[in-house]
Amino acid sequence: MANFLAIGSDFRRAERACHAISDADWDRVTGLVPSHGPKNEPRRFVDAVLFVVRTGIPWRDRLERFGHWNGVWRRFGRWSRACVWPRVFEVLQDPG
Repeated sequence: MANFLAIGSDFRRAERACHAISDADWDRVTGLVPSHGPKNEPRRFVDAVLFVVRTGIPWRDRLERFGHWNGVWRRFGRWSRACVWPRVFEVLQDPG
C-alpha cells in the first residue's frame, strides 16, 4: 500500500509539473501580468489557463486547485481585453 501511495504522490507532482509554468518562465513574465489578489494567485491563474489550453477541456472541468471555473473564465476574459496574453506568449515563445 505504501508503494501505491508513493506512486500516486509522484503522479500528482508530475501532473502539476506538466501543466505548470516553470520557475524560469514565470520569472520572465511576472512583470507582465496583473498582480491583484494573494501573492501566488497570478501564477496559479496562469497555470489554470495553460491547463485548459493544453488539455482542451471546458472551463467548468478544470481542476479544483485552480479555483472556481467562473472566476477563472472571467479573469481570462479581463486579461484578454487588457491584451495581457499576447505579451505573455510573445515572451514565452522567445527561448531567451
